[in-house]
Amino acid sequence: QVQLEESGGGLVQAGGSLRLSCAASGRTTSTYSMGWFRQAPGKEREFVAAIPSWSGLATTYAASVQGRFIFSRDNAKNTVYLQMNSLKPEDTAVYYCAADSAGSWYEPRSWRYWGQGTQVTVSS
Repeated sequence: QVQLEESGGGLVQAGGSLRLSCAASGRTTSTYSMGWFRQAPGKEREFVAAIPSWSGLATTYAASVQGRFIFSRDNAKNTVYLQMNSLKPEDTAVYYCAADSAGSWYEPRSWRYWGQGTQVTVSS
């Protein structure tokens, strides 16, 4: 079992930055692939980024965030981070951390563990 807890969300102006954290308990983050998703009101949950459980695979980003967001992990702290730069109003959503994908990283249903989410609001 893995418990995930996100933090770091908030209100920011367009062009600003936020860093989300996802702390894991129960198992170490180095054991699993880890992912970030987001869900805006009235929309489906969408893939943002994923990082593999080992360094042999590359971190993957959604096209909409490529070049602006950076996904990193600190295995010593059992925490992963999503650094979000050059934020846009369309980035406004609840952001969810996920762990342990059994299939496509892009599909929410392939992820076994989820956090409760943290709200990110970007004002124009």
